[in-house]
Amino acid sequence: MNKNASKVKFAGGPVTLVGTEVILGQVAPNFTAVGADLKPVSLNDFEGKVKVISAFPSVDTGVCATQTRTFNKAAADLSNDIVIINISVDLPFAQKRFCGAEGIDKAITISDHKAVDFGLNYGFLIDELRLLARGVVVIDKNNVIKYVEYVPEVTTEPNYEAALEIAKTLV
Repeated sequence: MNKNASKVKFAGGPVTLVGTEVILGQVAPNFTAVGADLKPVSLNDFEGKVKVISAFPSVDTGVCATQTRTFNKAAADLSNDIVIINISVDLPFAQKRFCGAEGIDKAITISDHKAVDFGLNYGFLIDELRLLARGVVVIDKNNVIKYVEYVPEVTTEPNYEAALEIAKTLV
């Protein structure tokens, strides 16, 4: 199992990312997570779409809530060929509650809590906390990774504009 203790900090202190870091140009690894209905959701379910994967630790924190709201708002103005996928290790029940209360209805929110398959396959799993690091991955219609951001300090927001601009060029 790959480990990286130099890429990301959480509240100023280093944390260890576990899994395989993804890089530009590689074929995106498939992963399976859990939807709000408790059914499996995989990357393959979005075949033929540009995928913007927004990873974060928990919807119950301010920065994560802002990230989810920001991408949901952006999704309303994007082509139907682009899908925003929010992913965290929150239980699907917590995600559903949050999305309902916040009106998150344009982006899809899925949970990696069961097997942390996304976290391990994309190198976003924080070993010490069993949470996902904050970041964004943009994948084209052919499942090639075109943008990757592992946010260096988990308590700060990602570069929304950069990810969305790349996604728009892939339609």
